[in-house]
Amino acid sequence: MNTAQPHLNIAIIAGEHSGDILGADLIEALRRRHPDANFYGIGGPRMQALGFNALFDMEELAVMGLVEVLGRLPRLLKVKREIVAALLKDKPDVFVGIDAPDFNLPVELELKQAGVKTVHYVSPSVWAWRHKRIFKIAKATDMVLSLLPFEKAFYDKYQVPCTFVGHTMADTMPIVVDKAQHKAALQLDPERPVLAIMPGSRSNEIKLLAPDFLAAARLLQQQQPELQLIANMVTTQKAAQFAAITQQSAADLSITVFTGQARQALLAADATFITSGTATLEAMLAKCLMVVAYRANWLTYQIGRRLVKLEHFSLPNLLAGRAMVPELLQHQVTPAALVAAMAPMLQADNSRLLAEYQAIHQQIKCDASARAADAILEVVRSDAMA
Repeated sequence: MNTAQPHLNIAIIAGEHSGDILGADLIEALRRRHPDANFYGIGGPRMQALGFNALFDMEELAVMGLVEVLGRLPRLLKVKREIVAALLKDKPDVFVGIDAPDFNLPVELELKQAGVKTVHYVSPSVWAWRHKRIFKIAKATDMVLSLLPFEKAFYDKYQVPCTFVGHTMADTMPIVVDKAQHKAALQLDPERPVLAIMPGSRSNEIKLLAPDFLAAARLLQQQQPELQLIANMVTTQKAAQFAAITQQSAADLSITVFTGQARQALLAADATFITSGTATLEAMLAKCLMVVAYRANWLTYQIGRRLVKLEHFSLPNLLAGRAMVPELLQHQVTPAALVAAMAPMLQADNSRLLAEYQAIHQQIKCDASARAADAILEVVRSDAMA
């Protein structure tokens, strides 16, 4: 049954790998409600496989860090001008910006001022730093879709429209994980522990974190020879980068590298060294013990540490409201510190911690894509009734 006007034109901009996943799930949910909807904008391979018309390559927007963005700024501004011009000419029924707030919010502002309904999917970390951005978000959007419950509470405080939809990963991952089964599926020994090395999906993350992760893994494997080591890279190009780093810093290390199988790797792994970001949430949902690390270029870190006022920076700890998993930041990220944080966990009874993982999983398991689709169509209907 259609719940909105026929032949909806829905513009979407997704900024990176995680946005492509959210965008694909959202397109499927919207199509179930509105089969003839047309989707276009900027999106990745998963979205394009569903018939999404990509006007630009999603990799154009996949830039991390304040300093790193500066080198790409002219190109980013050109893409912004061209995509805004295309959308203003076409006037979609609704625009959905998925994450990438530094790019999407200015786009949303221009579109909203021109009369296009705008939705921002994935709240910026406005609760963490630069709180006054919430007023810019209010001007740029008709609705924010938040993945996490504490985000909606922040928006409600300022009376900015926000709908908590939950997280799609929580919907698609099992509450109880059979590690032995997932190890066997990846041709690993089900009886031996597995440590995953997950330095991130961006080239700069891999460059800054992989050497220390590999060195720590080598030390742990020396302590526990039965430890199986795996890694996952999001693309073959990133796998080649990781292989070069491994050859340079840990050529003798026995490690199995997968490509495009992050979830399978985390479901099989008992523990992981992992970079901060959405991947830490996926690790928690996979019931995988973790040590979370974050390192940025020096100037990016110096700027960021003056702006961000949080006791914790990883998503599992933010959701738990306490230091549930170890976190290492910038200069703290050393092989010795990684081993000191990980080694006790590999030997401990972690049943209480894993039970807490499960409780948080249940809290954010809400059929997120369906909720998001309903909220977006409600925004479209509000325009039709105005």
